[in-house]
Amino acid sequence: MRALARGAVLVGGRVVRAGVRSGAASPKGLPGDWVTEVDVASERAIAGFLQTETPSIPIQGEELGGADDGLRWVVDPLDGTTNYLHGFRAVGVSVALVEDRTVLAGAVHAPFDAEVWHAGRGVGAAWERGGDATPCRVSDRPPERAVVATGFPFRRKERIPRYLAVFEAALRTFEDLRRPGAASLDLAWVACGIFDGFFELGLAPWDVAAGAVLIHEAGGLVTDWDGSAAFLSGDIVAGPPGVHAELLRIAGATRPDPEAGA
Repeated sequence: MRALARGAVLVGGRVVRAGVRSGAASPKGLPGDWVTEVDVASERAIAGFLQTETPSIPIQGEELGGADDGLRWVVDPLDGTTNYLHGFRAVGVSVALVEDRTVLAGAVHAPFDAEVWHAGRGVGAAWERGGDATPCRVSDRPPERAVVATGFPFRRKERIPRYLAVFEAALRTFEDLRRPGAASLDLAWVACGIFDGFFELGLAPWDVAAGAVLIHEAGGLVTDWDGSAAFLSGDIVAGPPGVHAELLRIAGATRPDPEAGA
C-alpha cells in the first residue's frame, strides 16, 4: 500500500506538471479557497489508478468527495492551489490509506521539484530526490533553534485572535517560523528534518493524513491541539518530541476561555 500511495502521487504529479497555469479558477465557497481544472484532472487520474489497483477500497478526495470513514484512500490532488495559480512552486500531491482515524500508509510528492516522500506504518519513511532514496528522520534541534512551519486561518477569520496569540508565543519560543502554503509539503519537510515542527488550525484530512504517517515513521509526534490522536480533524501539531511538547504547551496556554465566550 505504501508503494501504491507512491505510485498514485506520481500519477497526480504528472497531471499537475502538464497543466496550464492560468487565472481560470473557481471559488469553492470560502475566501481564498480555489479549485482549477488541474485539481479535478489530477484527482480523476489518481482515482483511476487506485480503483484499478485496489477496486475494493473507496476514495475520499478533496474535489470529488467520497467515503469519510472506514478503510479508504484520502487524496489531495493539488495542495497549494493558490500557490499554483501564482506561480509559486510550493505545490504538493498527497495520498494516504486511512482506516477510521489511523493512517496506515501515505506519500507526498512535490511535482515541480521531483521529490517524493512515502511511508508505511511500522516500516519507516523514505525521501526520494535526485534518484536517491534516504530514510526520513525528524530533526534533533532544540526548540530554541527550531524553525517551525505553520499556516494562516484565511478561510476562518473568527480564528484569527487565537491564532495571533499562538503566533506570538511561537515566535518567542522558537528561532523562526515559515509559511509556504502547502501543508502536505510542510509535514514532509518536518519528517525529513528541514523544518522542526508544524502547527495549523482548520485543515482537512487530505491535507494532513499522508504527512502525519511520514512524521510518525520518522520518529516524530502528531496530535491535535489538545494532545489527542484526532489530528484528522485538521487541528494539528507535529514535530520531534521536544518541539511537539512546546507546541502543545503554547496551544494549551492560548486556549480560549469558555467563560469569556471566546
